[in-house]
Amino acid sequence: MTTQQTPQQPTQRPNAAKGTASPKGGPAGNTTLSGGAAGADQPAATRGRTAIADVVVVKIAGMAAREIPGVYDMGGGLSRTFGAVRDRVPGGRPNVGRGVKVEVGERQTAIDLDLVVEYGVPITDVARDVRENVVAAVERITGLEVVEVNIDVNDVHLIEDDAESASADSRVA
Repeated sequence: MTTQQTPQQPTQRPNAAKGTASPKGGPAGNTTLSGGAAGADQPAATRGRTAIADVVVVKIAGMAAREIPGVYDMGGGLSRTFGAVRDRVPGGRPNVGRGVKVEVGERQTAIDLDLVVEYGVPITDVARDVRENVVAAVERITGLEVVEVNIDVNDVHLIEDDAESASADSRVA
């Protein structure tokens, strides 16, 4: 009896783990989307190769997730604390990749997001909207197929949290 390998199912993670060389020979942390061909007889669009670094997918996914109303912040408690300190440093800029982990294969990617949502918004609706926006953005910009977007909601932002932090920052009345 012979066995045949079936194509990868959409629910599986990409074959190449983060930080490994792509099967087409790209550098570690990069994904080669097209091997391309060399030579003047080839069409201009196929001359050379295209490689996308993992950090590109991280930034696209982070920006797309933050665009959705109801998403207050991203990342776990410790990463948000470090991010808040970094944001206050002059010349510091926000880390759009905070709370985003990706695995990028040769043609597919899987994305994990850590979210903080606003109190009162339906979490399932926010998660659905984030998932749709992230998939659309990553696939449109990179051409990679997004096989899954896993969302962990690890906190709810309360309006009272802003009032307490504002009074704690002030040393005088």
